[in-house]
Amino acid sequence: MQNNTDLDQGKMLQVLNWGYGKALNGVAGMSSASEIAEGYMNGNGTTLDKANSLVRWQCAKAGTSGFVSNLGGLMTMPVGIPANIASVIYVQIRMVVAIAHMGGYDIQDDRVRTLVYVCLVGNNAQQILKQAGVTLGRKVAQRAVNKISGRALIELNKKVGFRLATKFGERGIVNFGKAVPLAGGLVGGSFDYVTTKGVGKAATMIFIE
Repeated sequence: MQNNTDLDQGKMLQVLNWGYGKALNGVAGMSSASEIAEGYMNGNGTTLDKANSLVRWQCAKAGTSGFVSNLGGLMTMPVGIPANIASVIYVQIRMVVAIAHMGGYDIQDDRVRTLVYVCLVGNNAQQILKQAGVTLGRKVAQRAVNKISGRALIELNKKVGFRLATKFGERGIVNFGKAVPLAGGLVGGSFDYVTTKGVGKAATMIFIE
């Protein structure tokens, strides 16, 4: 098993890509992100209401004792990545991809994929977008996404990979939730509503509002 400090930027991006693929295609016994999204879209309320409901459900599910451990048995993990870490990444990516789908975005688009990764840093999402020269404003987000350059995508991926790998390497799995809001609660069998709200807020800010 790989040591936590060995999870560098490149390995983190590999794990994110693995998690994204699983979120798109689903795994045995679990729905794909689009299937989850479609289920919520059939409910009542605005799209934002439905997205917030999805986030609340995900938090409750994540807080179930043994949830991450059980996920580990369903998937083939990336080489050198502990099952609990890979499971956390899968769960949080699937949630954000579902929200993107609910917002009408093409989740097969590489630009959308990168924005999903940006959401994983929670409250720091806006800062990372700004550093890469990407501005997303309400009502014009879709057009802005279409204009994101290939260079900006590379820059965003690097910043997200570095941010997550650095936080993870320095603080270990117990405090990984400080970098990725949903993760800490998943690992401990409980969850922090305040930090979980950060990743949900980032996702709705980018894909819904």
